[in-house]
Amino acid sequence: QVQLVEYGGGLVQAGGSLRLSCAASGLTFSHYAMGWFRQAPGKEREFVAATSRSGSNTYYADSVKGRFTISRDNAKNTVYLQMNSLKSEDTAVYYCAARFLVAITTIANGYDYWGQGTQVTVSS
Repeated sequence: QVQLVEYGGGLVQAGGSLRLSCAASGLTFSHYAMGWFRQAPGKEREFVAATSRSGSNTYYADSVKGRFTISRDNAKNTVYLQMNSLKSEDTAVYYCAARFLVAITTIANGYDYWGQGTQVTVSS
């Protein structure tokens, strides 16, 4: 059974940093491109960042480019999202997602598995 479990959310002041982790099990992690999405109250889920299966290619939403960094450790079956210079508009539930054997996509429907989400709240 595939499981994606996110860690590291919490409350942080504007300008601060958080590091999210997503631990995967029940799949061959290196076969999956990984993405991070977020959903704020009353809004649709939106793409944040994605990394290819090897980690050599990454892609970011314009809203987080230069502030967030996605990375992965295939030996640990884990993908990370380092979030710096956080803003109040980054407040959302953050989800990781896995996409089997194909290239990065920003489209949520293109992912096969999802975690349960972790709350990130940025106070201004």
